[in-house]
Amino acid sequence: MSIKEWTPSSWREKPIAQDVIYEDKAHLEKVLTKLRRLPPLVSPVEIDRLRSQLADVAAGKAFLLQGGDCAELFDDCSSDPIEHKLSLILLMSLIILHGSRLPVVRIARIAGQYAKPRSKPTEMVDFEVPDEGGSGSTKIEKREVLSFRGDNVNGYDKSDRNPDPERLLGAYFHSTATLNYIRTLLLSGFADLHKPLDWSFSHVRSPEIHKAFSAVIESLQDSLDFMKVATGAVGGGERGGMETVDLHEALLLEYEEALTRSDQGSTSRSFSPPASKSSTPAVSRSVSQVRVGTNSESAYPHSPVRPPKSPSLANSLANSFSDIWLENTASKKTEKWYNTSAHFIWIGDRTRQLDGAHVEYFRGIANPIGIKTGPSMKPEEIVRILDIVNPDRIPGKVTLIGRYGADKVDQFLPAHIDAVKATDHVVVWQCDAMHGNTKSSQTDPSLKTRHFVDVITEITKSMAIHREKGTILGGVHLELTGEVNEEGYSVTECIGGSMELEDKDLSFNYRTHCDPRLNFEQGLDVAFLLADHLRSKRKGEQPKDILLSSLRGRSGQPQK
Repeated sequence: MSIKEWTPSSWREKPIAQDVIYEDKAHLEKVLTKLRRLPPLVSPVEIDRLRSQLADVAAGKAFLLQGGDCAELFDDCSSDPIEHKLSLILLMSLIILHGSRLPVVRIARIAGQYAKPRSKPTEMVDFEVPDEGGSGSTKIEKREVLSFRGDNVNGYDKSDRNPDPERLLGAYFHSTATLNYIRTLLLSGFADLHKPLDWSFSHVRSPEIHKAFSAVIESLQDSLDFMKVATGAVGGGERGGMETVDLHEALLLEYEEALTRSDQGSTSRSFSPPASKSSTPAVSRSVSQVRVGTNSESAYPHSPVRPPKSPSLANSLANSFSDIWLENTASKKTEKWYNTSAHFIWIGDRTRQLDGAHVEYFRGIANPIGIKTGPSMKPEEIVRILDIVNPDRIPGKVTLIGRYGADKVDQFLPAHIDAVKATDHVVVWQCDAMHGNTKSSQTDPSLKTRHFVDVITEITKSMAIHREKGTILGGVHLELTGEVNEEGYSVTECIGGSMELEDKDLSFNYRTHCDPRLNFEQGLDVAFLLADHLRSKRKGEQPKDILLSSLRGRSGQPQK
């Protein structure tokens, strides 16, 4: 099909992976009709701005930090969990910003990550049933039930596994509430760089790492104090400020279709002049415009040339009529469609079939998108999927999210880089150091875990490979959380890091309903590591041994 034949529903003509079967089709259609009438969660203005920022990442002018839960729960839509996740991402980005001297683009896995792909549609679970002997006792019986697919599909409780269309509405309203609270926090100074920061390293076991971390923070605080005195600025409005956007994996295409909106609709039209010239190629900013009612400084977070100050009221009125006339005469421009459920969505490793429904849907939307790549993806397949989803070669449009595993990244990533380098595609290269490194706990095989040594090994190997190939590792994609339990302890789901968590510690505060996440302290560990590498790259030096070797463990092996 040509791009002119694409519609938000053309994916329905393709085979679909990870489909959800709803028994009551009429109920599903009623819910989807409601979703089609509800307002968008994000705007095309925000989406276009993110795409231009990702074009800077692709060019090595910014760094991309993505992080959040493997799968959100509706119960996570509460102030404390949201604040904990946001604060961790902000602190990590501040550390990376200080080391790299690059703006950090923050994308959170939040406000929509309610669905999860599963390797099997069903699973065997234990049910307590009456003993047939009639003595009143019970016994455990294994029964096959549908797998938990996320809160927007079915319930985690084994008795609540039938897909329920009403959960799609639940996903919309929980996403809306989460986004609203994030916006409120950011507008209320939650990310003010000049507020006192609580940097506690009591968790760090190693005196060497404690000293290294403290030295970085002392330098960072000095820099912030200098900024405050020299400029009187409060972080957030300038390039590299604390704006954060959301993303999720687009699994349920019915939901995504219902929130796909045209840029020629009345609510998303712009009657403003085009953005001023920037350092990023014009093609990546072709739809970035100043919007009426926005602060012109914040509307151009990446442009070194600021727009002119507001003209007089008379000139504003005259210009507005001219802009309306120009908009009406240009009404024949190509229509663009935006997925307004999130700023950034991605295709997973299980749903990237070239002739499948998900690739068909993704090829028609204007959002920046991610594509998971790994050992199962052939180099030529990457080129073919890039040609399909980004035929116009727009910089910042596609992020390739590598999920290889620490023991396989040097086997597969080089060929993938060579395949893309042979084309004219400009992509963001990103390392997902989590999904290829999942293991079972030795103490309790029912628990999934990840070794911190594997996470940092995949990141550092990826950096080295890109350096050898003359390409840029633009960012990392991490599953992490800043949440704590009632006693204030971080989650214990991944082994290692400066806390030196061991396998036997996992059960202490293991909370995930899906994949294991880095906790607050381990997230900061990764940030310090990235900052050290990026600082060394900037200065043409080798990274400090103390952070690399110590965080890998004294013997260089995962902690047992």
